Amino acid sequence: MTNDKIGTTDLDVTSLKYMLRLAAPMVVTTISFTIMQFVDRFMVSRLGTNALAAILPAGFASFLPGGFAIGAMTSLNTFVSQSLGRGDRKACANYYWQAIYLGLAYFVAVVAIMWPMAPLLFKMMGQPPAIIEMEVIYLRIILYAQIIAVVNWASSQFFMGIHQPIITLFSSLCGQVVNIVANYVLIFGKFGFPRLEIAGAGWGTFSGITVAAGINMVVFLSGRINARFESRRALRIHFGKMMDLLRFGLPAGFGLMVNVALWGVILVGLVGRFGTEALAATSAVLAFTSLSIMPVVGMGTALTAAVGKTIGHGKKDLAMKQTDVCLRVSLIYMGLVGLCFFLFRYELMAFWTTDPERDRGVIEAGADILIFAAVYQMFHAARTIYTGALRGAGDTVYLAAVSGAGAIVVLWLGGAIMAIAFPSLGALGPWMAAATSIILVGLANRWRFNSKRWMNINLFSRGEPSVPLSDGAPAE
Repeated sequence: MTNDKIGTTDLDVTSLKYMLRLAAPMVVTTISFTIMQFVDRFMVSRLGTNALAAILPAGFASFLPGGFAIGAMTSLNTFVSQSLGRGDRKACANYYWQAIYLGLAYFVAVVAIMWPMAPLLFKMMGQPPAIIEMEVIYLRIILYAQIIAVVNWASSQFFMGIHQPIITLFSSLCGQVVNIVANYVLIFGKFGFPRLEIAGAGWGTFSGITVAAGINMVVFLSGRINARFESRRALRIHFGKMMDLLRFGLPAGFGLMVNVALWGVILVGLVGRFGTEALAATSAVLAFTSLSIMPVVGMGTALTAAVGKTIGHGKKDLAMKQTDVCLRVSLIYMGLVGLCFFLFRYELMAFWTTDPERDRGVIEAGADILIFAAVYQMFHAARTIYTGALRGAGDTVYLAAVSGAGAIVVLWLGGAIMAIAFPSLGALGPWMAAATSIILVGLANRWRFNSKRWMNINLFSRGEPSVPLSDGAPAE
C-alpha cells in the first residue's frame, strides 16, 4: 500500500527510481492505448487509401468533445492527489463520483447534438466527398463509446491520484486486447461475422472501452478500495466538489481539446485541400507521432499526481526536483525518437502500404512531413512534462491560454497563410506551422514553470464548503 505521507523519504520522492516506479504503469497504459489506435489505423489501411484518410478526421472530430472531457478530468488527478497528501481519503472517492456525474451528463448532451450534425461537420472541414460517408459512420459509433469511456477516464485519474496506476494498466490492457480482436473480426468479417470495414473499427473500440470500464468500476467498488477510501459511501452529489472540478477542470479541458483535438482538426482541414494522398500521409505521420509521445504523456500524468501529493503535504520545493527528473528522461527519449524519424522516414512510411509503387505519392509526402516531426520531438517532450507539473499545481488557466494561442494563432492562422501564400509546398506548409506551434508552446510552458507563480495557487480556497444533496450519510 502506498504511504500517504511525505517526511523521512523526501529524497526518495524526487529520485528517478521513484518517478519511474510511479510512471511505469501509466507509460505502459498510454503506449498500449496508442498501439490500439495504431493497430486500428493499420487494419483500416488494408481497406485502401480512402479508408485510411477517413479514419483520421473522424477520430479527431470525436476527440473534440472527448478531449475536452479528458482534459477536464485531469483536475480529478490533481484534487485526488492533493487530498491524499492532506490525509482526506474519503474526499478522493467523492471527487471521483462527481467527475462521473458531470461526465455522463456532458456526453449525453454531446451525442444528442453531434450525431445529427456529423455530415455537416465534415463538409465544413472541407473533406473530400468520397470519404465523408465513412467519416460519419465512424464518428457516430465513437460518440456512443465515449459515454462509457467516462468511467475509464475518471478511473485513470483517480487511480493515478492515489498512486496505484497498476489498476488502470490492467483494465486498459484487457480492453485493448478485446478491441484488437474485435477489430480484426468485424473489420474483415472473420469467423462468420459480417464485414463491417470502417464501422467494424468503431464497434471494436466500443467493445474494448466497455470491458475496461467494467473492470475499473469493479475494482473501485471492491472491498480493498472501499476500506481505504469509502468508495461505496461517497456517492452523494456534492456541488462544492463539482465546482472545484469545473473551476480547474474546464480550463484544462479547453487546453487539451485545443492541444490535441482542435489542433488535429485544424491540421487536417488545412492539409485536406491538398488531396487524399496528403491526408493519408498526415494520418500515417500522426500515428507515429502519437505513439512516440505517449510514454512522455504517461510520465506527465504521473508527474501531476506526484506534484499534487507533495503540494498537498506542503512541500512545493520537491515539485521542482520531481519535474527536473522527468524532464531529463523525456528529453533523451524524444531526442532518440526524432533521430529515428529522420533516418528511417521512408521505411516508416512504407509500412502503411501494400503497394509502394502505387502509393509512392503518400510515401514521399509522409517522408517529408516526418522531417518536421523529428524537429519538434524534444520541444514536445518539454511541453508535455511542464504541462503535467503545472496541472499538479492547478495552473490550468495559463495552460489553456497558451495552448489556445499556439493552436489558433500559430497553427490556424500561420498554417492558412502558408497554405495560401506557398501552395507549392503542399502539406508541408501547414506542418511547418504545426511544428512552430509545438516549439513555442513548449518554451512558454518552461518559462511559466521556472517563474514559480504556480506555487501561489491554492485549490481548496473556495471558502465554506457547499451543502451536498443529503443521502442520509454523515457529513464529511
